[in-house]
Amino acid sequence: MSRRRRPATILAGLLILTLSALLSPPTSATASAGPSRTRAVPLTDLTVVSERVAFGLQRPIAITGLPDGRMLIAEKAGTVRAYHPDTGLAADPVLDLTARIDASDNERGLLGITPAPNFARTGMLYVAYTSLPAGALTLARVPLGAPDRLQVLLTQEHAEYGNHNGGQVAFGRDGYLYWSTGDGGGANDPFKSGQNLGTLLGKIVRIDVNRSCGGKPYCVPFDNPFVRTPGARPEIWVYGLRNPWKFSIDPVDNSLWIGDVGQGLIEEINHIRPSQRGANLGWSCREGTPVFDQTQCRPGVRLTDPIAEYDHYMTENCSIIGGLVYRGSVTPEARGTYIASDYCSTRAFAIRPKSTGGYESAEIGTFPTQPTAFGADVNGELYVLSDLPGWLSKVRFERVQPVSNR
Repeated sequence: MSRRRRPATILAGLLILTLSALLSPPTSATASAGPSRTRAVPLTDLTVVSERVAFGLQRPIAITGLPDGRMLIAEKAGTVRAYHPDTGLAADPVLDLTARIDASDNERGLLGITPAPNFARTGMLYVAYTSLPAGALTLARVPLGAPDRLQVLLTQEHAEYGNHNGGQVAFGRDGYLYWSTGDGGGANDPFKSGQNLGTLLGKIVRIDVNRSCGGKPYCVPFDNPFVRTPGARPEIWVYGLRNPWKFSIDPVDNSLWIGDVGQGLIEEINHIRPSQRGANLGWSCREGTPVFDQTQCRPGVRLTDPIAEYDHYMTENCSIIGGLVYRGSVTPEARGTYIASDYCSTRAFAIRPKSTGGYESAEIGTFPTQPTAFGADVNGELYVLSDLPGWLSKVRFERVQPVSNR
């Protein structure tokens, strides 16, 4: 997630949310509000509160919930720790992949983890990491507690630079596995990967891991957008990304919410519904909505705007940390609200699709220092990780008390 050193003098950053009603199709009431009879309140009536529930983690950067109530936390060096609200953080790792992990750079390491949909029966996890010896982006599956049975599914070379690895993994409601990759690292998209359909760099891919095809341990879904495009990698679902460090999939409508880390001017959030498969999110023609590299802007190519963007340059912001849509039950008024943050400013960004089209947005507080990832437990309640402090915090929503007029 391209973390940059901030200048000694920092101007206060003003959140700028550009909400694109015209480019975003209307969202059904079910998708925006969730399966609840409680009416959603305006986002400005909500604030987030974080409670630290565990500490002592070593650079925690990915988190996922299990059906038994545990949270699995991936540490950068390659270990996976388990947390349960009743028993706390287990002392010993439940999985150790350090022998396979290249964690040599600030952004290399064990990057993503998610349970298989049938985890309760199989104990199978899907992981993304940068592998030894050359930092190749690697997607694999491994039974919990059995690192010697790891099976590599898909790789992408990524040797030249250590940054921009992406690495999020998640299953959609469709049963397919989604995986994000960065553009190859460095700066200015040196390999021009974002707009190149012939590479997996700068993409989100979608594969069927329940079958094998053509000698590969996965199949490409028939409705992937580029399966019949000459020269294109058929695994690609959407493209034009710089470093989609964190994305999530809303289980209600199978839409992707993507936090794409910017070059230094703009941080952006994208919301891609299944009907927008094959969307081109613009990098490196554009960074957010501003043009970045005119040579990468091709005539007749339609670009999909972010639903929200905010200033990076000369602010306290540095890297968007994509979150997820709240689908818990403790605060039904907040259901259907997407939550994200920034690694440096820790601002809590809240966005909610409106049934009439477009989006409602607000800044609703802050998260603990250096947020790296958000996750939800089996009940849909939210957690956030803090990088160098090594914290796990539970997140809840509270109603803002109205100001009384005297």
